[in-house]
Amino acid sequence: MNPSARSAGKRTVAYIALFLVVAVAGLAYVKWVPYWDKSLTAITTHSIGDSILGDPSAAGTFSWESTWSYVTAYFLAVWKAAVLGIILGSLVQVLIPADWLLRTLGKTTFGSTAIAGLSSLPGMMCTCCAAPVAAGLRKKNVSVGAALAFWLGNPVLNPAVLIFMTFVLSWKFTLIRVLVGAVLVFGVSYFANRFAPSAMPERIDKMMEEAETEAEEGHFLSRWLKAMGRMALFIVPAYFLSVLLIAAIRPWLFPLLDGASGNSLLMILLFAIGGMLFVIPTAAEIPIIQTFLTAGLGNGPAATLLITLPAISLPSLLLVAGAFPRKVLWFVSGAVVLLGMLSGLIGMLVL
Repeated sequence: MNPSARSAGKRTVAYIALFLVVAVAGLAYVKWVPYWDKSLTAITTHSIGDSILGDPSAAGTFSWESTWSYVTAYFLAVWKAAVLGIILGSLVQVLIPADWLLRTLGKTTFGSTAIAGLSSLPGMMCTCCAAPVAAGLRKKNVSVGAALAFWLGNPVLNPAVLIFMTFVLSWKFTLIRVLVGAVLVFGVSYFANRFAPSAMPERIDKMMEEAETEAEEGHFLSRWLKAMGRMALFIVPAYFLSVLLIAAIRPWLFPLLDGASGNSLLMILLFAIGGMLFVIPTAAEIPIIQTFLTAGLGNGPAATLLITLPAISLPSLLLVAGAFPRKVLWFVSGAVVLLGMLSGLIGMLVL
């Protein structure tokens, strides 16, 4: 191996190691340590707190006070993870070598999708906080399927949330979440490649050369600050305004009906669409479902929220709108609704 290649190899290892150090330290502070404590709470009390939606009986009643209250509660719950997401999303663009990402996650094969989905499990981020990382991966020309699997895997297959769910709701809810969630993360993400043009081998080689040339231009710190600045400039205002919008229409997204109508196919459909659009912090679906069940919601619509609430939201879709083709986002949105309905139908039968 010539000296220049050896030097490039050492630099690659150093950059990847630096990224891992930042990711591990950030996730330990924001996610892993707090979730360990919350797991103990779930095991001993069978609860992880109150529903962020408040009283379900207040559905259909709008007020600016309740809207702003939700926005405040939401951002207080997610701001640390949101900042970490922007940091990691920008570091992906300047630290992880493009040729390594393209070889590992740049293909439209199921293998690339599976690797990305499995690598998302330690992240444990909500859909909005994982969005900057997914966008960063796409900027490095990672395939649509791999980037989607990473984005969806963070909230849907979050190991900590599955533990909370088992002790707060039941193992049946957890099993539905795992089975239907795996179809979404690995299956839907893989088939989403069909809605995006695939890069030819010669194009991939050209992208590698361009990325290597770009990596040599400018100091790491300046390139990172530019990447983070561009990302924050779009994400912060879009994030805030979209959460404010979804909080304003919150009273009409989850109508609570009594009797048989509360466990019907119509309710499953309504909760599938509402859950797909709505935005929540990590694990908030658990107390929401618990509160809805206590208020008399049927098991079908409750099980629908297992998938649709955490997977995506209107704000997270807006945050990744520039990273994925529009057809892909429509396909994923429709798939989340349909799989949410499937989860609801299973819930009607087994819960």
